[in-house]
Amino acid sequence: MSELGAYAKLDFDRVQRRGYPEAVYCAGKTPDQVAGIAEALRDRADAVALFTRAGPEHAAAVLRVLPDAFHDSMAGMLAWPAAEPKPTGGTVMVIAAGTSDLPVAWEATLTARYLGRTTDLVVDVGVAGLHRVLSYVEPMRRARVVVVVAGMDGALPGVVAGLIAAPVVAVPTSVGYGAAFEGLAPLLTMLNACAPGVAVVNIDNGYGAGHLAAQIAAPVPA
Repeated sequence: MSELGAYAKLDFDRVQRRGYPEAVYCAGKTPDQVAGIAEALRDRADAVALFTRAGPEHAAAVLRVLPDAFHDSMAGMLAWPAAEPKPTGGTVMVIAAGTSDLPVAWEATLTARYLGRTTDLVVDVGVAGLHRVLSYVEPMRRARVVVVVAGMDGALPGVVAGLIAAPVVAVPTSVGYGAAFEGLAPLLTMLNACAPGVAVVNIDNGYGAGHLAAQIAAPVPA
């Protein structure tokens, strides 16, 4: 394995500087590189990090070094240390339009949770049956921020934003048939949402959505 400095410079001061931990994007890295990063974390008592977009080989490499790390295969995420921080601030509600959107929605949920927020997850309430999402209007109105994850036409975030006062973080997914263009169609729909108060992250970016939502829902300084 190469020396860590040859391929990564870890931001150990991120928690002190920004209040949120380092995140290691595993896609595109080799399992050996991810293992080297895990070793650096293991050797520091104050190290906190999330590993995102971790495939099975990445996860196995991290767990060989950090066997007590939290791992969720559906979200492709690992967390070190494994214990979730005590929640503070407001609630982050995450809504998945369809079951096929669940991996991205779960990544957003776990990210917000490991950044210290209480989270609620609602699944399979897309616009094909509007009665489903309408039954969650009151819980949505109690949330500080709502993350809406949708593929296909991507219409759900605009619907939700028209029903509640809280900001909506929209996440387009690559779920859909050919003309969805691997998430481009829902991305454009979300960017053109008529309802105000919708912020849009990149396609399949559950981590980015969860992080933004956790920042929005952070405790208000005294």
